[in-house]
Amino acid sequence: MQGNSISQVKPYLFFDGRCDEALDFYQSALGAEVLQLLRFKDNPMPAAQEGCAGGGSMGDKVMHACVRIGNAQLFASDGMCQGKPSFQGISLAYETASDAEAERIFAALAEGGQIQMPIAPSFFSTRFGMVADRFGVSWMITVAPAAAAA
Repeated sequence: MQGNSISQVKPYLFFDGRCDEALDFYQSALGAEVLQLLRFKDNPMPAAQEGCAGGGSMGDKVMHACVRIGNAQLFASDGMCQGKPSFQGISLAYETASDAEAERIFAALAEGGQIQMPIAPSFFSTRFGMVADRFGVSWMITVAPAAAAA
């Protein structure tokens, strides 16, 4: 692609009924900013508000959210509200500007989650670590090469 393409790849995460909780967590842990939030009840089609898999109405559940974390955006939803999100075969890479920021972000994501590889110096970054947050989303934390060289 050439020129002024606006094409982008944005991860779309389905939290199966825990999207509000995830958005609150990412706002607190990562400084995420919710740019757009649509609930199922906002959809004019009544069928879109019917039944979560776990019972109850989907009306107050998140149909679609757009979130900015740093310079990146991702999309999020409650999906079909089946109760247990599953994030397999994918990791979100979070590149920080400093070792201190990498340590802080890693610790915040690890709270209630599972450390997969403790954060430590590596041959390709002054800090690298892997953690699955409390929702099961896998993150790889690194320090940007330009920041490491500064």
